[in-house]
Amino acid sequence: MNSTSQKLNSRELKDFLDTKVLEYNNPKFIDSDPIQIPHQFSLKEDIEISGFLTATISWGNRKSIITNANKLMELLDNAPFDFVINHQENDLEKLLPFVHRTFNGDDAIQFIKSLQHIYSKYDGLEAVFSKNAETDSLQNAISKFKAIFFETEHLNRTQKHISDPLKNSAAKRINMFLRWMIRNDKSGVDFGIWNSLSPAQLSCPLDVHSGNVARKLSLLHRKQNDGKALLELDAALRQLDSNDPVKYDFALFGLGVFENF
Repeated sequence: MNSTSQKLNSRELKDFLDTKVLEYNNPKFIDSDPIQIPHQFSLKEDIEISGFLTATISWGNRKSIITNANKLMELLDNAPFDFVINHQENDLEKLLPFVHRTFNGDDAIQFIKSLQHIYSKYDGLEAVFSKNAETDSLQNAISKFKAIFFETEHLNRTQKHISDPLKNSAAKRINMFLRWMIRNDKSGVDFGIWNSLSPAQLSCPLDVHSGNVARKLSLLHRKQNDGKALLELDAALRQLDSNDPVKYDFALFGLGVFENF
């Protein structure tokens, strides 16, 4: 398949990718993916907060991401929404030793404070994204979300942990989080608990794996995995399925990670 990948016509390409979506967009995917962390919870706010924090530290080795995300949930008493809303200042001290790559305890504390601000002043994560969404994209909403997230007093260093698409970032981790929350894939992987937003508005979580596969399939030509590349890939995936373009993240990621395509 690899040697002929660039020769597929659009119909063959869609059929090939649709087959790969079915192969990877199923509950078996959860076992090796950070999405397993929010799957530990049933309360909507627990799912979205644990998902947001897990997505935030989702770079590097996947086993390490899952291990550290579980540690973070333990530090939040395995009740992330309750901790965010009701914590006292001295409750935050136990977060100080936490570290995942460049995300440290100071960053974790800031994230909890900013999340409390979002839930107490803006009615939660979904409301912030929904209010600022455009009909065909959430990239502007991500930028607005970052501004609101850091309205509270904060360390400058912590701002780097939320990307801004309007500054040409592909914003891979937050686009992945939005996929988790908005897509209802009927197969039990993505949650589909944000009904105020549509899968048609989503952008693909563009990383080294999905980017490399997309280039091999001529869905993407730009060499950098940046905001401009994301727009190019979005346009290509919307041609394949305008209602649910980001389902192809499963195909691109699965081909890259599990098949070394």
